Amino acid sequence: MTFAVRTATVRTSFASLAVLWAVAVLPREPDAADLRLGQRVYVDDGSCPAGQIKEVAGATLTASGVTRIRQCVARSSIRR
Repeated sequence: MTFAVRTATVRTSFASLAVLWAVAVLPREPDAADLRLGQRVYVDDGSCPAGQIKEVAGATLTASGVTRIRQCVARSSIRR
């Protein structure tokens, strides 16, 4: 491997890790245009039982935008 290829590979790896470590816990759901396809955010708005948090995920792309899936998940399942 050349130096340039190794450097690009290392940068890509660090960028991937940064995305995995960045967990968004928000006080309210993001606006319709702010959630991308495949993105997951966690919303702590008090709508789930104790010990759980709402997970909002961009599920499918439609003509009107990204369809969301909302479910309550255990707080311990969030990777920080």
